[in-house]
Amino acid sequence: MSHIKKMNEYLSNLAVLNVKLHNLHWNVVGKQFVQVHEFTESLYDDMFEKYDEVAESLKMKGEKPLVRINDYLENASIKESDKDKFSVDEVLDIVKTDLQAMKNLATEIRNAADKEDDFEVVAIFEDHVAGYSKNLWFINSMLS
Repeated sequence: MSHIKKMNEYLSNLAVLNVKLHNLHWNVVGKQFVQVHEFTESLYDDMFEKYDEVAESLKMKGEKPLVRINDYLENASIKESDKDKFSVDEVLDIVKTDLQAMKNLATEIRNAADKEDDFEVVAIFEDHVAGYSKNLWFINSMLS
């Protein structure tokens, strides 16, 4: 299955994003601190749910999800942030870029799974794509 390797990249991205979003959550400053603080918390909660769902999906297919931090860092296309202080606009720009990348990867996995008649993965990733679309709408509305 060609989409399995991409699912491990996606899983790695979810692990990195969970940590990265905590960094943004704890270290955002500015007039919209509370709103962005709460928004990033909702995002890392969502990423963790997706993380578990994707790993379990891989296990159900008899595959081995990546489980080591080193493997996540090696396989992730989302990168960590070295900073520890972010303006509200910086957080929104970073999150927008990362969620767009995740939406693109989720769409790629969904389409590859569809070609292989892997309906369970199609269903999971259609939900993920829809979730990214909604959060990107939120971000674009906040940046307007």
